[in-house]
Amino acid sequence: MNFLKFVLRLIPLGACGAVMVGAGVYLHLSPSLPSVDVLKDVRLQTPMRVYTREGELIGQFGEKKRNPLPYDRIPPLFIDSLLAAEDDGFFDHVGIDFMGLARAVSELVLTGEKGSGGSTLTMQVARNYFLTKEQTFIRKFNEILLSLEIEQVLSKEEIFELYFNRMFLGHRAYGFEAAAQVYYGKNIGELDLAQLAMLAGLPKAPSRYNPISNPQRSRERRDWILRRMQRLGYIASTDYEQAVAAPVTASFHGAKLAFDAPYAAEMARSEMINKYGLAAYNDGYHVYTTISSDLQRTANRAVDNALDRYDQDHGYRGPELSLAPLEDEEDPHTRWLDQLKQTREIAGRIPAIVTAFGRQPTVSEDHTDTVASAENTESTADTENAQNSITILLADGSEDVLAWDSGPASARPYITENSRGPAPKSAAELFAVGDLVRVRRQGGAWHLTQVPEAQAALVALQPDDGALLSVVGGLGFAKSKFNRVTQAVRQPGSSFKPFIYSAALEQGWTAASIINDAPVVFEDAALEDTWRPENDGGKFYGPTRLRWALTKSRNLVSIRLLEQVGITTAIDYAGRFGFKTDEMARDLSLALGTHAITPLELATAYASLANGGYRVYPYLVDRVENFDREEVFKAQPVTVCKECEEEDPLDPLVEEELSMEEILRQAEATELPRAERIMDECVNYIINSILQDVIKLGTGRRARVLERDDIAGKTGTTNGPTDAWFSGYNADVVATAWLGFDSNAELGKREFGGKASLPMWIELMREALKSSPDRPRPVPECITNVRIDPTSGLLARPGQPDAIFEVFRVENVPSDSVSQR
Repeated sequence: MNFLKFVLRLIPLGACGAVMVGAGVYLHLSPSLPSVDVLKDVRLQTPMRVYTREGELIGQFGEKKRNPLPYDRIPPLFIDSLLAAEDDGFFDHVGIDFMGLARAVSELVLTGEKGSGGSTLTMQVARNYFLTKEQTFIRKFNEILLSLEIEQVLSKEEIFELYFNRMFLGHRAYGFEAAAQVYYGKNIGELDLAQLAMLAGLPKAPSRYNPISNPQRSRERRDWILRRMQRLGYIASTDYEQAVAAPVTASFHGAKLAFDAPYAAEMARSEMINKYGLAAYNDGYHVYTTISSDLQRTANRAVDNALDRYDQDHGYRGPELSLAPLEDEEDPHTRWLDQLKQTREIAGRIPAIVTAFGRQPTVSEDHTDTVASAENTESTADTENAQNSITILLADGSEDVLAWDSGPASARPYITENSRGPAPKSAAELFAVGDLVRVRRQGGAWHLTQVPEAQAALVALQPDDGALLSVVGGLGFAKSKFNRVTQAVRQPGSSFKPFIYSAALEQGWTAASIINDAPVVFEDAALEDTWRPENDGGKFYGPTRLRWALTKSRNLVSIRLLEQVGITTAIDYAGRFGFKTDEMARDLSLALGTHAITPLELATAYASLANGGYRVYPYLVDRVENFDREEVFKAQPVTVCKECEEEDPLDPLVEEELSMEEILRQAEATELPRAERIMDECVNYIINSILQDVIKLGTGRRARVLERDDIAGKTGTTNGPTDAWFSGYNADVVATAWLGFDSNAELGKREFGGKASLPMWIELMREALKSSPDRPRPVPECITNVRIDPTSGLLARPGQPDAIFEVFRVENVPSDSVSQR
């Protein structure tokens, strides 16, 4: 009895002591605690995202993968999953689970080590936002005090949202929305119950319960959470049974991009770092570029197709690697699979290893349909095809068939850039067991391919303001991040000639002026040797009109014209278009495009030919929004506004003749900085008409397949040839295509701009102009059209049967006629 009284007296004393200790700890620790008010306006480290003009994601940059969601967008079933896993009393407690905390504290005091849990979601928010992960008694008290304050400042929904978006969940994923995309390639709202429970198990130990690296442990954790959900009444028994029976389906997924545009995305990233510093990686910027989704997709295909065509024309270079079975090796498959997993897929070209000839592979159920299809094909194929079928091993461990007629039969071996060997008669001529080859899936079957050694670049702009519409800096960003659009400095060849001819037209030369296309020898000290330039093919054509010389890309005429214009004059004129004239060699080889430039420089210069003669500057980033979707940057490009040169561009009488779209475009253009005119309007019109003839009658004739009268352009091929170019445009789009080797190796004697690069340009422009009607260029008042004699370039005599029409500046019309000579 006395002992009971003693104990009863100790209880209030103990309670008072606990309160005094708690108060003392609070008074000691609270001054050093951070203010929880910052959680009201927390800024999570969120990656920068890069989009096309249509809003499709093409790039994501940042150390942490995070995609924050507000509470009302979190699936209720996931909320239940997480509560079952971490804190089922979350919506009822004041931030602390006293029973769990008492257990955790007693274990910490008695053993000095952390034992069972006790942290609520609120306490985990306090720890993750304010404290370290050091497991000490003092840190736990700080965590408790902060949790109590957080519960006073924020609602339960706000606390849950902070937890949902903050937690590290493995593979650089921070927050559950990012984790859903990393592990399942989906938004969290698209996941099923088993997948949601799997994610809910990650916070306890992201490495130990990682479904990719530890699928068995993660499944045990998932099933435990599902049992708790059933016991807590969150799910029905049937839902539980179905979920625990589900297999582990997690696999690693990178950023969920709409399509590949890595060179454009990298350019945007670089610009953002220059503008905002390293904070651009983590401050959640949304970067909207000028890239057109449709044109970028088309440009990707065009480059791929062009390099495929080049490889087909020049031969198969053979396997990338030989991994023949070793003498004492029982099963080489393990070694082969290791190699396949280390070998990257490049531009859709998948690595595979040859395992056998002339038999069907043994495959898993997942590949039954493929094998059945191959068996049906062989049942109707001839014996030769069946005997030469090739069994290939893929990186996922499956085997499949590469049919003889799906590439191998026509894989003539590469000998030199100008020759190929005969087509193989059997698969054994091409491959040996253990060879690593490249294949791609087309039409339900595997086809033999190879990673091209040649490279290509394709860039497109809007002529009126320089907005980049598509950028392909090469094939296979994983193989080479070198952006050939902006970094490859190459000789443009004849693509540069229009600027020499334009300089001549500015001086008073005409499209009908005659220059003799004849052999010439130059003793030029700047060239360090005697120079005997030739036309392609080595022929000379005598007196030639400038129009025809540029249309047919006659080298001798271009050289003689530059000599007449003057090298200094021509270089100064070229500087108007943005070319770096201080680096130009001051010799006559300039007429043949020997000054090395990038594809983007050339495309930008051609934009001035396309837009009527105005200087524009290429730009990629159109606008930038911060994490809160507030616009923090908007591009102000210099823009062509031809109407602005008139006294009243939107006169009411004129306005009635314009569409609303055109009226709005003009109104916007008047608000932007105006592009400077750098070409005489009449000179621009004349050079444009000549470049249209390049497509109608000259080296760009392949482009006639587009069946348009408003396109113009110029081919370019350098000595070797080592570079193949085509630059062309209409009023809406200007594009430059290049193909060559990074090493400056020769392409082959049959590879010219009109063959190697023009198809890329055609494929791109077909997409760009598919909904655009022909836009004939208005004839300026300073231009007149007269009949001339095609041989002399003089006015034709009345009734002359072979007379042709030519355009002249009014002041430059020939004063003489053939009859006067």
